[in-house]
Amino acid sequence: MVSETDFSLFDSHFAGFLAARSGLSSGDKEQFFDLIAALSRSMSAGHSCHPLSADECALLKKTTLVSNGSNTPLVIYNSHLYLHRYFLYESRLARQIKRLAAVSYEPNVESGELLDLYFDSSSAMVDWQKRSAAVALEKGLTIISGGPGTGKTTTVAKIIILLLQAIDSSLRIGLAAPTGKAAMRLQLSVGSSFETISLPEEIRSALPGEAKTLHRLLGARRNSPRFNHNGDNPMSWDVVIVDEASMIDLALMSKLVDALKPGSRLILVGDKDQLSSVESGSVLADCIKSLPENTVTLRETFRFDRGIQRLAAAVNAGDFDRTYALLEGETTPNVTLMDDRFSRYAGERYKTYMEKVSMVHNLGIKAVFAALADFQVLSSVHRGERGVEGINRNIEFYLAEKGIACRPGGWYEGRPVLVTRNEYSLGLFNGDIGICISDPRDHRLKVWFEKEDGGFHTFLPYRLPECETAFAITVHKSQGSEFNEVLVVLPTEDNRVLCRELLYTAVTRARKQVGIVVEESVLAIGLSRRMQRFSGLAGQI
Repeated sequence: MVSETDFSLFDSHFAGFLAARSGLSSGDKEQFFDLIAALSRSMSAGHSCHPLSADECALLKKTTLVSNGSNTPLVIYNSHLYLHRYFLYESRLARQIKRLAAVSYEPNVESGELLDLYFDSSSAMVDWQKRSAAVALEKGLTIISGGPGTGKTTTVAKIIILLLQAIDSSLRIGLAAPTGKAAMRLQLSVGSSFETISLPEEIRSALPGEAKTLHRLLGARRNSPRFNHNGDNPMSWDVVIVDEASMIDLALMSKLVDALKPGSRLILVGDKDQLSSVESGSVLADCIKSLPENTVTLRETFRFDRGIQRLAAAVNAGDFDRTYALLEGETTPNVTLMDDRFSRYAGERYKTYMEKVSMVHNLGIKAVFAALADFQVLSSVHRGERGVEGINRNIEFYLAEKGIACRPGGWYEGRPVLVTRNEYSLGLFNGDIGICISDPRDHRLKVWFEKEDGGFHTFLPYRLPECETAFAITVHKSQGSEFNEVLVVLPTEDNRVLCRELLYTAVTRARKQVGIVVEESVLAIGLSRRMQRFSGLAGQI
């Protein structure tokens, strides 16, 4: 039996609530309590279900709280225990995805000619970008996976053009991403690719000009987890393209697919080697595993710093010797192993940023956001001296010691903040980053957030939902963002979140420079461990 000390207060209270209503005898009730608390803990860790042994299945079937899918709080399916809601999400999404993946379109002569026009066919090697475009023309569901610099957004731009030219120039194409930052990146990069291609005016005028967050695309409702668009009120898009799909959790993906109108296409784009979503599930990885005919992996790297690329490849392979050699060696000077003096280094880098903040009314808000994106500290944990809380506190103290008007724990010019809870009424979502800057119109401190269209919206600090200082953020919260330089700070001893996907995600947030603070033994542990999510989605698909 598992000790209650292994569970959180919520796990224990939730398990106790159901155990009291289970109708089981005292001995069975204790085992039931442990299994429900373990399920709750698994859900908190991002799993959509909890694996069961044959004996555990038999025990749970003694209570009327458990069924194989009917209207009970708990469901057993394929030797896994679910909360009823998440079983419904998973089974519904599996049906939706299978239906969408089975849709095929007959390619026409013009499609082949256009593919040859937009993709170089002279090489004897397989052109995976061209292959992904062909799948997008032929399938109702297309999944494109690739690491940084493999040309995902260039491929997306060409797919959009191909769809408009080969099928119908009146197609309505929606672009989306899980976060505002990722949506802005998608919009800018796809827009830049459009500008490099000569197109008829009819096609150019039909190109999508804006990428939205998934919440905006689906129509977020004030003070509700539900959306305006659903199966009864589908979206109007003929094609929906979603970037950074690895970040999408089970519930949100189910709601997205449910809201597609009949006959529309879905194109998911992401990096299968990144961390899965913060919430439950590993939807992109499960879909890739189950749907090889709908999936194309881009393999060739075009525009990505070679030093960072080599480090990312070594991390992804779990190769400790090569990873450590790259960090310590001189052949890749922009990939370095840093020591315990990282706080001073980070303080100096943010001192440069704060100097830009002091000139904001001359430089403009955009320049301050660009300065913030120049450098970012990433940590794997929240607490401790190497967690985001300790690092943020030390950076604030350092800035204050240098004479910068920084009030640790309070509001001040230049304070970057990360929203940690969705606030639909304000259009702010978990993961959004804002900067506290005085408004030149009334000289009041306000927090500025970038909008997908390139503008800004501002809020008085007291109006914000829960948020935290963001000189340092977790690796999970950094997904969908890019920075010129990242400093990755890992704990001094093993932690359950350490895995190669976490380190790979952190390293690939950087464009130009990566520094890692880590003990040799901790790095070895992290690289030896792969992230595992308990999910039944792949099996149901």
